Amino acid sequence: MASGFFAILDDISALMDDVATMSKVATKNTASILGDDLAVNAENATGFGSSREIPVLWAITKGSLMNKAIILPITFILSYYWSQALIYLLVIGGFYLSYEAVHKILDYFKSKNKDTEVDKALYTSIKTDDQDEEAKKIKDAIITDFILSIEIVIIAYSTVTNHPLLTQILTVSVVALIATVGVYGIVALIVRLDDVGLMLIRKSLKGSYLAKIGTFLINILPWIIKSLAVIGTIALLMVSGGIFEHHISYFHNLLPELNSTLKGMLISFVIGLVLYLIVHFIASIISRFKRN
Repeated sequence: MASGFFAILDDISALMDDVATMSKVATKNTASILGDDLAVNAENATGFGSSREIPVLWAITKGSLMNKAIILPITFILSYYWSQALIYLLVIGGFYLSYEAVHKILDYFKSKNKDTEVDKALYTSIKTDDQDEEAKKIKDAIITDFILSIEIVIIAYSTVTNHPLLTQILTVSVVALIATVGVYGIVALIVRLDDVGLMLIRKSLKGSYLAKIGTFLINILPWIIKSLAVIGTIALLMVSGGIFEHHISYFHNLLPELNSTLKGMLISFVIGLVLYLIVHFIASIISRFKRN
């Protein structure tokens, strides 16, 4: 009886060792997409009133966990019955990401041409307490997270395809959890930098070393947020461009003389621009019919 119990413990220990090893490999393979995920979601999770930053971030985090809970079982089911469907999902997600990137870029230039301080979508996050705007940003952030989560899960899954099913499930689940907790944990630290700086100023002597650090943190936060808006938009183009280049043979063989990353971003921008024009053309037709 005792020997059977210890045999079970040995099996569990061996399984945990396999999961830990494969999780490290899978996390390493998804490192680049996690970096893009951080940039995109940090930009999406900023731009709110100070009292709303953490509640909004928590709402997005819960949405991200729900995304993973939906994506994980679907990934394993599709991989068993129709593995090609995973590629189709990635490409559809790439279309959405490219559209979002172009939307941000064009919105920035529109706001610049109007010479207004209202919502510069690419470079500036305006702090707002408007509930409708807040709900829209949360929804957009969760949708974007869903697309990025699909890629993270699929890349993680690709590293354990030759392992037993239980190892696959545990490894991909661990990576998905690390992605959510790690990304949004770092985002939470970023959005609260000004509060940390203010605390250091209040609890230290004027002109002291800690007070200077506090002032630096407060002053640098707006620049970080502006940078994240730019980096997040570039990340959208890079991720979607990589999806198109790797999974659509026509784009893979197109312009071979160009750097792969640059080519992917260019392809993504063109596709996003076409989608943007189509969406706005349809929207204008619908609007015209409503007026008539």
